Amino acid sequence: MNAHEVILSMQIQWALNRGISLIGSKGERGRRTYTLTLEQNLFEPLEERTKQQFRDGNGNEIQGSTDSPAKMQALHSSSALGVNIFQYWQKRGLYNEIAAACGFCDKGNKNSIHIDFERKFPIKTKFIVPPNIDVVISPQDQKKGKLFAVECKFTEAYSTTKHDGLKDKYLEEGDLWQEFPVLHGLAKKINPEDHEFTFLHAAQLIKHILGLTQAVNKDGFKLLYLWYDALGKEGAKHREEIEEFAENARADGVFFISKSYQELIISLANDYRVEHPAYIQYMTERYL
Repeated sequence: MNAHEVILSMQIQWALNRGISLIGSKGERGRRTYTLTLEQNLFEPLEERTKQQFRDGNGNEIQGSTDSPAKMQALHSSSALGVNIFQYWQKRGLYNEIAAACGFCDKGNKNSIHIDFERKFPIKTKFIVPPNIDVVISPQDQKKGKLFAVECKFTEAYSTTKHDGLKDKYLEEGDLWQEFPVLHGLAKKINPEDHEFTFLHAAQLIKHILGLTQAVNKDGFKLLYLWYDALGKEGAKHREEIEEFAENARADGVFFISKSYQELIISLANDYRVEHPAYIQYMTERYL
């Protein structure tokens, strides 16, 4: 059984154990991996602010139709997992706690002020679709703190769908790469198709770095790759690819880190089980 199937099967069993009925991607058609309602797939319902941010994003995550559930209703939805992790802390104003757990800062940090989902970071106006970063934790004062950006991955890395390389139009913009000679070399290797990475979507991460740099400069952000680990060769290869990319990014002075969801959830459980028992129970039962 491959990594994608293992993760998906675990999520199906979690839903069935909780008495949650499942439907296919087309209602009665398709494998039954979608909840009947969006709320059934989340620890807490979406806040109105969060709903609007997803509506404004490019992923069309929460708009279903009469015969198809919304993408976020999928048990394997990375956006649902991201919401389950981050909205809880956003709702309670505990921005610094989750930022520290992610590895962005020390526990004593007090500069984080709010959390956004699906925030856009245009690279250049000529690029019609700007990078959408899954989660962004903003500082109260940009001069004293950094922007914390999170790219969230659940089962996507292990699916059979091949990720895109970097298109020519990015390499044609020479000024984008002045601060990134090493990443520029990597970008050339994955242009126009990516034959370097099997599980890591390197082109997407490079675009995130370019977009963030346009917004706050290279020293104004930290980027976290938050991913779901898997046992076996697929998980091991994914970890190798993450480290390979990290070495390239760090060589260009980019603050890039990675953490598995399992590591993050265990860290949260160790630190906050007493104060937040229902949340910790839900996250550990579902994702560990």
